[in-house]
Amino acid sequence: MTGSPSEPEVGTTPHDDDQPGALEGRAQERWPENTLPASPQSSALEVVEVREGMFGVRGTGDTSGYGLLSRPVVMPSPTPRPYGGWFDEVADRLEAVLSGTLDTPGEQGPVEKVVVDRGEITFFVRRQHLLAVVRQLRDDAGLRFELCSGVSGVHYPAEDGRELHAVYHLLSMTHTRRIRLEVIAPDSDPHIPSIVSVYPTADWHERETYDFFGLIFDGHPALTRIEMPDDWPGHPQRKDYPLGGIPVEYKGATIPSPDLRRSYT
Repeated sequence: MTGSPSEPEVGTTPHDDDQPGALEGRAQERWPENTLPASPQSSALEVVEVREGMFGVRGTGDTSGYGLLSRPVVMPSPTPRPYGGWFDEVADRLEAVLSGTLDTPGEQGPVEKVVVDRGEITFFVRRQHLLAVVRQLRDDAGLRFELCSGVSGVHYPAEDGRELHAVYHLLSMTHTRRIRLEVIAPDSDPHIPSIVSVYPTADWHERETYDFFGLIFDGHPALTRIEMPDDWPGHPQRKDYPLGGIPVEYKGATIPSPDLRRSYT
């Protein structure tokens, strides 16, 4: 007599994929999440700005209710130790390899603060130390973040002296880890060192961030616009860019043949 219906037939083996959550479990083994302790110490929040109305537009006489919206723009404060999981290991190793990079005693360290939020870790790096930091992150055997998968920009017009942020996403294929770097520059001096010499994949990402936010990446091999026309005024993803009302700027325009366009080199 055969076994119960829940048992496999003789000569067969139950397939792992038939078990609930089996596929998710194997994916988790290949690419573990950045897990934290059961009760991590949460970061406090710093209010940068309070935005009112829809899209920040005020005084429109809007009677729909959107004009009464009020939303704070918050930034997480530095996270206290321990960060949890492998975050402390990476932070300790990075601190150790950067300990000899300061030129002058008493100079501010390369890392301004570390924020752990929503299971992710972000290192706020002072812009003058950015190249030294990314070289160590790429080359040190204990870190080995071999790939920069993207560079993006953020604009906080009310954060006086810290209006422009460049955000870098780094991946370690050796250790199966992801971290984020954030570098800050003021509107009055929007310069950040280019990391293309360390991570060539940042080439077009830096161009896009320059195009949309006006961040100037010093040392980039060809920092030209990548989305907007060369003579486009302003940077359209900044919060102070005008909404709508832009006249048509392509009327009568011609596009030159490929051999006459600007050379990327």
